[in-house]
Amino acid sequence: SSPRAAAQLLVPHMRDLDHEECWVLYLNRANYLIGKERITTGSGEATLIDVRTIVRKALEKKASGIILAHNHPSGNAMPGKADMEETGRLKKALQTCDIGLTDHIVIATGSYYSFADEELSSI
Repeated sequence: SSPRAAAQLLVPHMRDLDHEECWVLYLNRANYLIGKERITTGSGEATLIDVRTIVRKALEKKASGIILAHNHPSGNAMPGKADMEETGRLKKALQTCDIGLTDHIVIATGSYYSFADEELSSI
């Protein structure tokens, strides 16, 4: 129902990790959660946003939208340049399949950053 609700759903899986992980929440047309899963596990400084896997799984689940999330073990929730570029690439790929990218949330210790809340052009 909101970026805050999505972040609260994911924080238990991602807080206090010493490495980055990429998770996806799959949504139906009414934005109800129909699935949640970890897509990749990375290093302490990066994780892969696997666009092909995300699009394939969204199609398999018949999702109308997704929320992408990853964590920053550094404690700084601000997205970097690579986060913004990958968000744009994923959004374009999803659009070709009529699937919306509802948000990209970056989770850090005690805080989160929502692309949708910040109204960035990537979302």
